[in-house]
Amino acid sequence: MHERAVVLIVDDDEAVRDSLSWLMTSVGLTAHSFASADELLAIKLDEYCGCMLLDIRMPGMSGLELQALLHQQGISLPIIMISGHADVPMAVRALKAGAFDFIEKPFNDQALLDIVQRAIETDRHQRDELGRLSEWRERMDSLTPREREVMREVVAGSPNKVIATRLGVSLKTVESHRARVMEKLEAGSVSQLVRMCLELDKDSG
Repeated sequence: MHERAVVLIVDDDEAVRDSLSWLMTSVGLTAHSFASADELLAIKLDEYCGCMLLDIRMPGMSGLELQALLHQQGISLPIIMISGHADVPMAVRALKAGAFDFIEKPFNDQALLDIVQRAIETDRHQRDELGRLSEWRERMDSLTPREREVMREVVAGSPNKVIATRLGVSLKTVESHRARVMEKLEAGSVSQLVRMCLELDKDSG
C-alpha cells in the first residue's frame, strides 16, 4: 500500500501559500506549506512522498539553491518550479538540473493540478522501482558464492555442460545450483533472471 502523497509548498508569499494549499486540498490532496527553504529543511524530507512546489525567487536561499541542496542530500521528490515571467530562464536552468516541470505566475489552476498529479505518479513509480530493486538485491544476497558463479554463467548464456567443465563440478551439481538460483531469486525463466541482473547492474553502476 502506498503512503499518502503530500504536496510540499515553499513560497515566501503567504497569500500564494494559502491559495496553493486550498487548491491542493480542494481535490483531496494533502498540502504542507513553508515560508522559506530553511523551514522546509527543518523537517525530515525523506519521510515524505508526493512532490514539491517551489518558488524560484525567495529571500535567503533561492529555489535553484534549494534544488541543488536537495539533490546533494539525495532527496528525490519531484520539484515543480513556480516562476514569474522574468524567471523563465532560471526555470529552464532548474529543468536542466532535474526539476520535474515549471509553471508561470499567474497559473491556470487545472494546468497546475495536472502537473502535480503527474509528478505524484512519477514519484510513486520511482518508489515502486526502488522497492523492487531492493527486494531483488536481498534475494541476490541470499545466494552462496557457488550459486553466484553458476548464475553468472547462466546469464552469460553458457549451457550446463560448459558450466560444469568451467567450474570443475558434475552436471548434476550445476543443475542443482541452477534450480536453487531460480528458486531463491523467484525467477520464472532465464530471460527474467537476465533482466534482473541487468537492472541491478545498471542501478549499481
